[in-house]
Amino acid sequence: MIEFINVSKSFWTGKQRKVILDRVSFRVEVGKSLGILAPNGTGKTTVINMMAGLEKPDEGKIIRTSRISFPLGFMGGVVNRHTGKENARYIARLYGLDPDYVEAFTRWMCGIEEYFDMPVGTYSQGMRARLNFSLMLAMDFDIYLIDEGMPTTTDVAFNRKAGQVLRERLQKATVVIVSHQASTLEKFAKSAAVLVDGQFHMFETLEEAKRLYDYETQS
Repeated sequence: MIEFINVSKSFWTGKQRKVILDRVSFRVEVGKSLGILAPNGTGKTTVINMMAGLEKPDEGKIIRTSRISFPLGFMGGVVNRHTGKENARYIARLYGLDPDYVEAFTRWMCGIEEYFDMPVGTYSQGMRARLNFSLMLAMDFDIYLIDEGMPTTTDVAFNRKAGQVLRERLQKATVVIVSHQASTLEKFAKSAAVLVDGQFHMFETLEEAKRLYDYETQS
């Protein structure tokens, strides 16, 4: 479960204070995936990062009682001076997992061959993306956080292999996905919310959420 209780969050842009959340309360239950519709620039990524524990609220409380992923495509724990192998074993220990398993799975999944034993700082952007995604897939979570659709790399074969593993995981897991497009949410969630002007409006169906979203963004 993830629960926001009277949570507020804002940023100073240099000219004005931008409100992301204004005393918002809601709950995500395990087994009930949620889509969040929000226009660009309203704080979608900030909300997902708060769910993951990467950002703290200005006020209020966030309660987490499940294994919650970092946002798909994000891996803040990777250290450039360490090899792929060293990073895999470090992150395994960080999450209380078997380092041998995480190393073996990540090595197989990312398929970067001898580069896995070289410092991440020497990787191309594509290789780093494959390592990050593979590390995420090495871990099982109760709730997966997705920011603006599924992450992909430029490697078609890797995307196919990783996508199949991820689809299998998501069949058993709960998903929270944020996007500015309703079509992105349809594959993952039946219930949805709309984030607009710092307020969080929960609906039983995506169709209901879409009606409010279309009204707010077209008016």
